[in-house]
Amino acid sequence: MKTRHLFFAMSTAVVVLFFTSCEMDRLKPEGEYGILPERFKVDIPNALSNSNYKSTLKSSASDTISGNAIYRHLNTFIAVGEAAADIVAATIWAIHFYNIEDVIFLSYTSDEDNRVKNLEVVKNVEFRDRGWEYQLTITDAESEGNEDGGIGMQVFWSKNPIEGIALYKPYNLNRKENINAGKAMASIEYSERGTDDYETYMIVEIAGLPLPDGILEPFGMETMKMFVGKKGDVVDVFGNSNHPNFQLNPNDDEAIGFNWAFVASGDDNEDIAVAEVGLPVSSADISNREEILVNNAIKNVITRELTSYVVSQYAKYGLTLNSDEVNALLTPYLRNADAPGYFNTYGFVQGGVAPNDEYTALESNIMALVPYNPYLISNLTISFKE
Repeated sequence: MKTRHLFFAMSTAVVVLFFTSCEMDRLKPEGEYGILPERFKVDIPNALSNSNYKSTLKSSASDTISGNAIYRHLNTFIAVGEAAADIVAATIWAIHFYNIEDVIFLSYTSDEDNRVKNLEVVKNVEFRDRGWEYQLTITDAESEGNEDGGIGMQVFWSKNPIEGIALYKPYNLNRKENINAGKAMASIEYSERGTDDYETYMIVEIAGLPLPDGILEPFGMETMKMFVGKKGDVVDVFGNSNHPNFQLNPNDDEAIGFNWAFVASGDDNEDIAVAEVGLPVSSADISNREEILVNNAIKNVITRELTSYVVSQYAKYGLTLNSDEVNALLTPYLRNADAPGYFNTYGFVQGGVAPNDEYTALESNIMALVPYNPYLISNLTISFKE
């Protein structure tokens, strides 16, 4: 949850950055945005992103892990991605106050860390092999001689249709609050140009997150990448996050570090969703759906690691378990881990078999989705335009 809070804090900081001496209601954008884009985010259906449902449903038996526990990180993952995208909206809101209609340069002192920041807008730039109408850059003035140029934020965008890329480094936006996150960065790409499959889409990348102590928080996230595509009321989501300290079997020193890799599809109108999750090791250089989501399905991985652990524990007492005995122990515990998982507004409904025919189209959608290569996500880096 620390990861999620970091990016929500970033979003808040951007607004406070500009508005600390003014009344927020009076400064809410009115009328035209000028050269600024009005939108920069694809909203994710509540059935996938709702943060309140995680503990509302109980498992069907005391010896069965609940579906909400199995898929809990899916919610956190999406919340982190949405929080990163929310920063863009906060930035646009803040900059709108200056009525920017053309190139501009100004300096201000941030009330967040009491450091001078420089803001500049320029026209007609290139980034990631594409041309953009505008580029906005905010830097920490005293840090402009550093290797990263002191850059806290870069936003590239065009207006017709709206599309852009936003890059953030919290440390240079608010040195006081992010002193321990000196390498953390985020990238949000948004497009209303769309693709053959989607009307709008966004891609969220986060890298360099500070890792907590592995013993205290073994599922700490270091990097992540998420794609969100919207067509009508349906939103498809897929992505990975890397957790270098995570270990399912404490006796297996070679199986440390996993990617949480998933695909999901949700209907915003019906408030239902379907998701499938894999747990490949962080170093796995694999790219196809079978390897990531079937061979490394969350149930298969947990079964494999727990089998090894259970067998070793019984062996300490001179007892040998055969495969049938192990399955008898684990099958009831993992009954909710059957893929895919089905969700509604209250959270996890059941796994393996759809509750009704309303989920048919979403089931078909996720079969065409593939997470990213775990190895590439584990080694993800983000860079500003030099």
